[in-house]
Amino acid sequence: MDFRKATDALFDRVTHEELAEKLHVSVPTIRQARLANGSLAHRTPPEGWEGAVRAIAESRIRHYQRLIGHLAEPKRG
Repeated sequence: MDFRKATDALFDRVTHEELAEKLHVSVPTIRQARLANGSLAHRTPPEGWEGAVRAIAESRIRHYQRLIGHLAEPKRG
């Protein structure tokens, strides 16, 4: 694995779109639920958000474990 591929994997991030897709809601719904409770545009978080956040976090863990594994492999050539 070269420097660029490794750092691309390291800098990979979770997006509003990914969470919205997992919850079957719109991106604005995610953004509004993240607003401060006192905000006029604040909305209640979507049902099942805890499970969706956990699933995405577990996916990120696996992503970084794969990256660690690739970096631990002996260099070839």
